[in-house]
Amino acid sequence: MGNDQRTELQSVEAALEALLDGVLPLGAERISASEAAGRVLAAEVQALLDVPPADNSAMDGYALRAAEAGQVLPISQRIAAGASPQPLAPGSCARIFTGGEIPPGADCVVMQEKVEECAEGVRVPGGIEPGNNIRARGRDVRAGIRLLPAGTCLEAAALGHLAGQGITEVAVRRRPRVALLSTGDEIIDPGRPLGPGQIYNTNRPMLKRLLERFGAEVVMAISVPDDFEATCETLRQAADQADAVVSTGGVSVGEEDHVKHALERLGRLDLWRLAMRPGKPLALGRLPRSTRDGHAGEARFVGLPGNPVSGFVGAWIYLRPLMGALLDSPRLARLPGLRARSTFATSTQARRHYMRVKLEFGAEGISAHAFDDQNSAVLSSCVEADALAVIPVHSEIRQGDIIECLWLVEN
Repeated sequence: MGNDQRTELQSVEAALEALLDGVLPLGAERISASEAAGRVLAAEVQALLDVPPADNSAMDGYALRAAEAGQVLPISQRIAAGASPQPLAPGSCARIFTGGEIPPGADCVVMQEKVEECAEGVRVPGGIEPGNNIRARGRDVRAGIRLLPAGTCLEAAALGHLAGQGITEVAVRRRPRVALLSTGDEIIDPGRPLGPGQIYNTNRPMLKRLLERFGAEVVMAISVPDDFEATCETLRQAADQADAVVSTGGVSVGEEDHVKHALERLGRLDLWRLAMRPGKPLALGRLPRSTRDGHAGEARFVGLPGNPVSGFVGAWIYLRPLMGALLDSPRLARLPGLRARSTFATSTQARRHYMRVKLEFGAEGISAHAFDDQNSAVLSSCVEADALAVIPVHSEIRQGDIIECLWLVEN
């Protein structure tokens, strides 16, 4: 909508569409797999090896031919994990340990607790099926298949998958660079004494941590004085250093709320004033930049309200999918939803309400417990919240109703 000054409330969906319109994934870089925890793959990884590389035993026991079960078999060899077995002599069995390679000729393993040792070897019970207690070659991974798709966040299991292939380097998306700006002369950093009318900056450490959880790198975190020209200059500097500029406060209609007007002067205001609670005064737009990697372009701008709960909710609703688009990560694009039974009653008018709730998983399903005080200045409602209950506009929710919730997971 450009510099449109319309004041009607816009939907969350319209805000997300405007925010993500034209966003392209960031470039890739190759890094050591040992340093790749939490990064997002820029290209799919193909399997180089079968896993496991050979048929192996799932437990300690005896490898044999299933057709020879039900008799006494001499032990012809001993096979530990990592050893190279010999072909199994007919009419014999092999002592084998977990992970040991199945010898040629054997087609099953009987666990040691089920055999009886005797002077001639071991007495094997009958009725053993071929394949019993054998982990087949390639059961987990077959060479040549897609091991991990592009967009995968490299967490514990994925890192283990890479290591199992002997992979030491991967192509990952560059981390989105974010400038985090705090507005308001009354906001000061912890460690300084509070003066009259001053409060400590709760938004900066909270949003920095959330942005990092969403895969970003905060390259600038500064306070902006309540001055229009100073705000403009700070936004210029931030846009030249970052892929996204995030501010807190200064986007409402007060005389000292300069961020919205500075954005309109320098770049483009896509929309503000949203039909959501908390977080109605939220500005989205774009800032021109001239020095990023030697090329002109745009930095996305998200102006969050100053109230900490509004910033917390806005980060999950807007910053997470923005980082997901920059990282080309489908899992970050949308918070996982689930349905839960409400243990509270509430109603809404013209704004969708994102209520902070605690989920309880029980035998009869999932219950959502709302924090008593849902005011946008009460940050304690976010400390233990693990979901946002989404209450549509003009709704009446009663105890026991089924409601939609967004699960607060980072990736």
